Amino acid sequence: MAKPAQQANCYIDTVNFMEKLIINSTSFSPSSSELIIDEHNLLSTATTKKQNHNDHFALVTDYKSKIESELSHLSNRVLNLLDKHLIPSTLNSESEVFYLKMKGDYYRYMTEFKRKQAAENTIIAYKAVKDIALCELDPTLPTKLVLALNFSIFHHQIEGASNKACSMAREAYEEAIAKLDSLGSKSYKETSLLILQLMRDNLSLWFSDIEITSYSY
Repeated sequence: MAKPAQQANCYIDTVNFMEKLIINSTSFSPSSSELIIDEHNLLSTATTKKQNHNDHFALVTDYKSKIESELSHLSNRVLNLLDKHLIPSTLNSESEVFYLKMKGDYYRYMTEFKRKQAAENTIIAYKAVKDIALCELDPTLPTKLVLALNFSIFHHQIEGASNKACSMAREAYEEAIAKLDSLGSKSYKETSLLILQLMRDNLSLWFSDIEITSYSY
């Protein structure tokens, strides 16, 4: 039911369905709460799609406060599911990194309207999961690459720290490229290549910004 709700742009219903699924599964058995990939994606994008869908409305003052309140409420519900149900019941490092990364992502979305507090929480969440990912995950795994991608975007867009963003993205990119041949025909190779392309595109843009800024001074 969550997927049809998302396809119909009913994003509150998407969160409602996922919330029931997660709470019911963890109540029955913590080990049964591991979500499949499609469920990962539904929960991960629930409020981001809502945010994108309402971008043009956000320009209208009368709607802005309502939209921010709704997004904040939905984000907090997802964060509650992560903290109380999903993170405590993870069975492997990749799932743990995925959920902790998602926690950082949702705080990052909230920086759009709760900048200081949400930014501090984003840094705490991303730093915590980065340490786990460095020790536990292969540099070519999509989960680890997306973490580096999203954290670097945070540094660039929210902190305005382009040098830090470039350093983080470049390190992750180079580590993954060095091991790319070892992937062979692994199922996630195509996804990893797509993320690496996004990283490379970002690096090109950010390096250009740094050069322009340096030249202007």
